[in-house]
Amino acid sequence: MTTKHQAKILIADDERSITDGLSAILSDEGYAVDVAVDGQKALERLSSDAYGVVLADLKMPKLDGLALLKEMQEREIHTECIIITGQATVDSAVQAMRQGAYDYIEKPLNSEKLTRLKALIPKAVDKFIVKQTNRALTSELANLTHYGELTGQSEQMRSVYQLIEAVAPSTASVIILGESGTGKELVARALHAKSDRDTGPFFALNCAALPKDILENELFGHEKGAFTGSTNEKQGAFELAHGGTIFLDEVAEMPTDIQVKLLRALESRQVRRLGGKKEISVDIRVVAATNKDLEKALAEGELREDLYYRLAVVPIYLPPLRERVGDIRLLANEFLLRYSRQNNKKVTGFDDAAWEWILSYNWPGNVRELKNAVERAVIMCRGTTIGAADIVPRHLRASGEVPAVVSVRVGSSLADAKKQLVLRTFASTGGDLERSAKLLGTSTSELRGELSRLLSANGNDGGARAEKRPAAAPAGKAKKEEPKAKKRR
Repeated sequence: MTTKHQAKILIADDERSITDGLSAILSDEGYAVDVAVDGQKALERLSSDAYGVVLADLKMPKLDGLALLKEMQEREIHTECIIITGQATVDSAVQAMRQGAYDYIEKPLNSEKLTRLKALIPKAVDKFIVKQTNRALTSELANLTHYGELTGQSEQMRSVYQLIEAVAPSTASVIILGESGTGKELVARALHAKSDRDTGPFFALNCAALPKDILENELFGHEKGAFTGSTNEKQGAFELAHGGTIFLDEVAEMPTDIQVKLLRALESRQVRRLGGKKEISVDIRVVAATNKDLEKALAEGELREDLYYRLAVVPIYLPPLRERVGDIRLLANEFLLRYSRQNNKKVTGFDDAAWEWILSYNWPGNVRELKNAVERAVIMCRGTTIGAADIVPRHLRASGEVPAVVSVRVGSSLADAKKQLVLRTFASTGGDLERSAKLLGTSTSELRGELSRLLSANGNDGGARAEKRPAAAPAGKAKKEEPKAKKRR
């Protein structure tokens, strides 16, 4: 990574007295400095070498400061630009700032102006370094399929990875929002692993899984004799997580009186055990999660507003699987490999019918449901390839239910609407080709050909087109004589 004094400075000015003077001053400040005597030479240097800042005279031969700035933007040269201008061209310098220049400074460069310039340059260099780091991180994350224990390469998941990278080194509390089964604890573990607390403990506690009295005891611990049967003292989660991270899952399920105690512990970083008299200081980072509708939970008093704002310094939204359909192939293949090894089976893939169902099913249980479905399919599979009969749950195969409504966004093409109807109907019948054809009012051979074309399209674009599919509506009964998609407005 470039550091402040490794970032080179380019001075672009046709007045030798200015270039010589600025070169000497900035060299004394520890910067490496180059000079260009006109805008065209400055552009050539900027195109061939990495500079943190360019000091560009607004009035130069060949290319003036504004033209140079425009060329830098068109060529995606990310060097910060400070404009040097005379009194008569201040308006143009302000225009340059509107177009992306970092700042401007007026001639003549007297001692006061030079002091301001020396203060401006390190700030501009810092901005350059931050942007350079973010671009490198974005490029790195764009090629990731795995991040810690998380899996996905969709745009939605790359956004989650970027947020984790940005937040993890800080001390800020984080709340992870998302439906059940999306992997909220995996995000919490990634935050811990990427922080400077990674050598400390990670303690996870599900607030919805424990009765009130036990939850309070698990959080804060107790002293010997605090209640009947407490023959020994016990450390709570806050003490056990000292020096590390505590993950409070389903925090909105916590009783409100315990929420008050939790808020106090978060604010003071001190806890008092049940039956105890002394305060115990703790050094922790708190990550919370909930699958509830926050607006509703806050309005109905299920989650205290002051606790929410203490926990939600940085919120991270983890999208449901139906919003990142492009990751389904990757996840399904990974689970297939994992459970084939665990069960000592040589299952190598999914057949076309299985893929059609996997890619068109709505996955209300998200990644957890997909993982369980693939594990079950591996166990039930008798050959080397998983078929629809292996992976489609029995209750869906037996129900004969089809989606009552297929969601089609306004502006979608007829081809997209048809694809949604075919795939959702096929998924709802559990991969029964004959029953699907009957519901759709077509022959099995025509439906088989249509499914083959759709599968080929999904395979060729690596899931990118699948990413754009709208989520399926919940399954419901449909009349067999009217298997038509309804458009939602």
